Amino acid sequence: MNQVSPPKPIRLGMVGGGNDAFIGAVHRIASRIDDHYRLMAGALSSTPEKSRQSGVAIGLPRIYDDFKQMAIREARRKDGVEAVSIVTPNHMHYPVAREFLKRGIHVICDKPLTSTLADAKKLAKLAEESSALFILTHNYTGYPMVRQARQMVQAGEIGPIRVVQVEYPQDWLTEAQDFKQAEWRTDPARSGLGGSTGDIGTHAFNLASFITGLEVESLAADLQAFVPGRQVDDNAHVMLRFEGGAKGMLWSSQVAPGNENALRIRVYGEKGGLEWAQEDPNYLWHSPLGEPKRLITRNGAGAGESAARVSRIPPGHPEGYLEGFANIYTEAARAIVSARDGTPLPDDLLFPTVQDGLKGVQFVSACVKSSNKNSAWVRLQH
Repeated sequence: MNQVSPPKPIRLGMVGGGNDAFIGAVHRIASRIDDHYRLMAGALSSTPEKSRQSGVAIGLPRIYDDFKQMAIREARRKDGVEAVSIVTPNHMHYPVAREFLKRGIHVICDKPLTSTLADAKKLAKLAEESSALFILTHNYTGYPMVRQARQMVQAGEIGPIRVVQVEYPQDWLTEAQDFKQAEWRTDPARSGLGGSTGDIGTHAFNLASFITGLEVESLAADLQAFVPGRQVDDNAHVMLRFEGGAKGMLWSSQVAPGNENALRIRVYGEKGGLEWAQEDPNYLWHSPLGEPKRLITRNGAGAGESAARVSRIPPGHPEGYLEGFANIYTEAARAIVSARDGTPLPDDLLFPTVQDGLKGVQFVSACVKSSNKNSAWVRLQH
């Protein structure tokens, strides 16, 4: 991966991501992999005590009791943070992002964009009007072989697309759980109306659009909450109609025993098909019509420049989840440095935006609406 660290590392802050938050550590590691950032400040928890404990534990130079205090004070400092990473539960994404965007501080936000469609629309408008950048960490778009698949579709190697099949099954919520990560994800007040649709369905939805370049026109969804008492869906079957005539199907489930993180996509066109699985991420299957299947490996024969640009190590050495996140952070760093220098964004820059996030929340909203109408077809707002 030919990446050069900026002359001055980007001063990064973090909201959320305390000691007991899995995703906070992931974002901190990802920001360090290519040495573009220095974590300087944070409000790492919803209580001042926990925020201070977490900040001390990771050696944070500046620790704040709450995110608003942090945004105000950091914006006033000459050495204040240039960007903030938001890794809170979904319902806090909008209020936190608002405070930093309106002060010109770049935002790197975990998905989904927000917990409600109303907040998503307000955040999209705010981000478009702000001088600051907004980056959404749909990390699977950072995987080299996902970039390879996208490049092959754009080059017409599988022809006009006819069918898209994408699924994301897990099993960790098959039974009722009461630990923190499960507790907030199954609370509609914090996660939003979508359970599996919001948590992992948005990843599947985003991946399908990222690889194919197609927009979903309408959908018909059948959502279930199989675990007694659960207030959000834990399983979803969704039929998709894409603009231009392609058809698709999306399955997201967190009650599928034997599945850990089984994100998988199959795309079929007039001239061939592509298949990629997140649990085996360094391989992409290409099936030209009438010819034997071909295996393309990360940094191997047949892999293109779009995959090579986000690969770090030789073929045969696995790259995956953390590196995918790191690729998004590095793309963000390139954009932030361009903004810092007042230069145009690089032509090959690629990261999920606030508009991708808005589409994800529109997807969840449409799924809930469709399911409540006995799986009637519902148009997505664009």
